[in-house]
Amino acid sequence: MLALPATTRTLLLASLYPFRSLALHDYTPQFAIASAAYATMASDTSDAQTREGGKPMLARHRQQNDEAADIKSQTAARNSYFPLSYKDGVAQWWAGLSPAVTEHRVLSFIPYLRQPPTQTQTGGKQNGSSMSVDKSDAKEAAPVKTDSEDPYGPRMWHSDLVQLSGKNRFLNEFSVERLNETTSNNLVLLHGYGAGLGFYYKNFESLSRLPHWKLYALDMPGMGRSSRPPFTIKSKDREGKVREAESWFVDALEEWRVKRGIEKMTLMGHSLGGYMAVCYALKYPGRLDKLILASPVGIPEDPYAVSEAMPTEAEANNIAKEFADAETENLPSHQQPQKSSGAQPPPRRPYSKWLTTLWDANISPFSVVRFAGPLGPRLVSGWTSRRFAHLPAEEAQALHDYSYSLFRQKGSGEYALAYILAPGAFARSPLIRRIQGVGRQYLEPHSEPSVDNADRPASREDVKRVRETGIPVVFYYGDHDWMDVKGGRDAIERMGEEKRKALANATDEEMRLENGDVKVRVVKNAGHHVYLDGAEEFNKMVAEEMRDVEVRQRRLAGKR
Repeated sequence: MLALPATTRTLLLASLYPFRSLALHDYTPQFAIASAAYATMASDTSDAQTREGGKPMLARHRQQNDEAADIKSQTAARNSYFPLSYKDGVAQWWAGLSPAVTEHRVLSFIPYLRQPPTQTQTGGKQNGSSMSVDKSDAKEAAPVKTDSEDPYGPRMWHSDLVQLSGKNRFLNEFSVERLNETTSNNLVLLHGYGAGLGFYYKNFESLSRLPHWKLYALDMPGMGRSSRPPFTIKSKDREGKVREAESWFVDALEEWRVKRGIEKMTLMGHSLGGYMAVCYALKYPGRLDKLILASPVGIPEDPYAVSEAMPTEAEANNIAKEFADAETENLPSHQQPQKSSGAQPPPRRPYSKWLTTLWDANISPFSVVRFAGPLGPRLVSGWTSRRFAHLPAEEAQALHDYSYSLFRQKGSGEYALAYILAPGAFARSPLIRRIQGVGRQYLEPHSEPSVDNADRPASREDVKRVRETGIPVVFYYGDHDWMDVKGGRDAIERMGEEKRKALANATDEEMRLENGDVKVRVVKNAGHHVYLDGAEEFNKMVAEEMRDVEVRQRRLAGKR
């Protein structure tokens, strides 16, 4: 039997619980990784138990052998969850392909782009060390122009590393712009939890066809090929920790926007990227033409999630020495939910103590991959073999390599998840409580992604303040998405109510400029990754929304 330390077994068991919110998955890599690992252990055990010495069997021995054969057959089926062989897994771990190499390979499947540009300034180091940043000219990528064979060209494709303020803060950027015309609009794409911009490879070409639009895709801070600075939380109170974790991402996006000289943009985010897109709209009002949310996490409210204890500072600090004590059983003890005075706490969900302990200790599924060493690629294959099964084999393999190369990088932005989501994947500060503020905020600096209520009585000072007059918001869900479409429909109700309140007190000019609108659309034959599973239909839908932005801009400008 494959022997694993007790703590490793515990970690793998923890990953069995389907947290179903982590944006990369229709079912999570924790489940796939752990299922695969235990299938392997079961297989090893079964093989050892069914070896016979060739002696004649009695009836009871034949029965035992038949049962063993059945077990072995079942084990073989379980092993299908774990398709990568030990040999290939070790070979991939040893080869240590960098994220720059694997991202380049994925982007090479973009139509008309045979040789995509790939800056190699990040993504050099492996095995959990800090991702290297090399700003030398030799590591930069020259833009690539597609023209003669590009029916929608000429277009310029570029890979860049955008430096932000502070130490070791860079965002990996991929962009597409049309040449010989002015850029009037910008579409910016944010990926989900632990993923990278390469997952949008089926969308770049189609969504960059529209005249006068420039497309950007970004790796969020501490994820993908962006730099991996330490993630720390300084706030002491519960709400402050949530807001600080959110701001860690959205402040970087705002700094990037300023550096790129973009006045306004259409922002699209998938899953955790969708959550952050909403937070950005609340903290930085007036910067969005439209908000597109592809299966966003964190919309619904759950009584357990909003009362569950936050990770302590000591637990958060444990991530700095990730698994240094992996051979011991001394895991941090789980804190009980905070009780408010005079009120009964909501009933606790039946989550195991080890599950909530590891979650609150900020041990991510990617920690398991990093700790698994040569077993890592094999564990990841349990997820990638299913997630990309509908794709051509060559593309599926490229996405597997890309995923593993990102999963094994040093943990950084992934550690924000425990501050934003509670065990069970519901938000600690659910967006349904705040989403009504999208497009209704005062046009002034905000310290955090919180709501300016449109219905509160206006003070003398408020008369001088200018408020947003709404922005269009679109929710996309797959028709077999594990993310509940009800979250989007509840948001329609909340935002509609806020719109009615705002219009009740609106001036004639505010009425003329009113631009608020929200809707939910369902993509056929798609799961959580709506942009990938139903790429063709999704691209058509998003292109319609981009054209709608242009129509609204002409109307607001008084033009037909």
